[in-house]
Amino acid sequence: MTVTRFAPSPTGFLHVGNLRAALFNWLIARKAGGEFILRLDDTDPERSKEEYVDAIRQDLEWLGLTWDREERQSLRLDRYAEAADQLRDMGRFYEAWETPTELDLKRKKQLNMGKPPVYDRAALALSEDERTKMRDERGQGVWRFKLDHARIEWTDGILGDLSIDASSVSDPVLIRQDGQVLYTLASVVDDTEMGITDVVRGSDHVTNTATQIQMIEALGGSVPNFAHHSLLTGPGGESLSKRLGTLALRDLRESGIEPMAVLSLMARIGSSEPVELCSSHAELIEGFDISKFGSAPTKLDIEDLKPMTARVVQELPVSEVEPELNSAGVPADIQSRYWDAVSGNVGVRSDAGKWWSVFTGDVDPIVADEDREFVETAFAMLGEPAYGPETWSDWTNAVKEATGRKGKQLFMPLRLAITGHQRGPEMADVMPLLQKKPALG
Repeated sequence: MTVTRFAPSPTGFLHVGNLRAALFNWLIARKAGGEFILRLDDTDPERSKEEYVDAIRQDLEWLGLTWDREERQSLRLDRYAEAADQLRDMGRFYEAWETPTELDLKRKKQLNMGKPPVYDRAALALSEDERTKMRDERGQGVWRFKLDHARIEWTDGILGDLSIDASSVSDPVLIRQDGQVLYTLASVVDDTEMGITDVVRGSDHVTNTATQIQMIEALGGSVPNFAHHSLLTGPGGESLSKRLGTLALRDLRESGIEPMAVLSLMARIGSSEPVELCSSHAELIEGFDISKFGSAPTKLDIEDLKPMTARVVQELPVSEVEPELNSAGVPADIQSRYWDAVSGNVGVRSDAGKWWSVFTGDVDPIVADEDREFVETAFAMLGEPAYGPETWSDWTNAVKEATGRKGKQLFMPLRLAITGHQRGPEMADVMPLLQKKPALG
């Protein structure tokens, strides 16, 4: 069975960059009829917050990315300790005490000598007495996984055949000096024990993947199918910062962006397929193909979500915007007619009722000085409501005959005087919904 996971750290709010991994893994699981796990990487007790856990759940629920079960790494620390003991027994785990300053000096020396700046494994040469002395002087050290210096090869679902020389990579630190288990170890243990079959994540994890493949094999697990998607950039190719509030999913939600607009865009950008607005999750799943994605950095323009959101909203049935119409005071018996008239001019769901003020006459008419006499004449020729679907045509034809105006000079001043907007619903649809005769005040 296909099993995927999304493993966010609850140290902040989800952003569009996080969403890409969540969506791809969700789509793979759902397309295969498999299992999707929400796995909270909360091993950092200082930075992990419950408010972020709740926010992650809310964002995924808003998008409809349901999970089959939830796991928390903070509840699995005993399993990581057992795995660490297993690696020690195998001679693949060793303690090291270099300070950040000492490591930095070593890297600079290696670079000056034209060598790759990788950890030199000096800790492996320490005698037991020297280890004891280091613990007495510096306390507990960090624990590093001893890589087998061979080529690590795999076929990536997006990047194709990859090969990394393990000797060009530092032995990764898996446990910090304070005892905190790092993501690299926790993820490997979880992926192995939870039977994860497919992992999609950012291309910045390629080197991590190489080291994790050796760790998975050392612990006797099955290596998942890895795929590394391209990183997102801004529309001008600039890097995206997690600190940009407009990129947080919660901020997109609060600004009125529709979930299906977000999902439709994120499921296609960076692929060879055109972005198309999907009407359902089933359509998203059907059209998803991980092999269609490329390795080049992918430009994301949040502004693209606005017209897509407008299309989603404009196609909503009136029942979906009933709360907004009720809040605006649109009478229940004409809500369907109202929505038919205005839906094509609504950009976000919260604005569904904004046009009602036009129909009640609670707008400030816009009348240029040179048009005032014309508008007054035209209004005098308009009868009292109720108006019908032919009222606009009949009325403007009569005004044309009486004043000689035609085209834009005829229609625009009347639209502005009645609605207060240069653009909006068709006036033939507006007139039958007017609750009182237009007036200049």
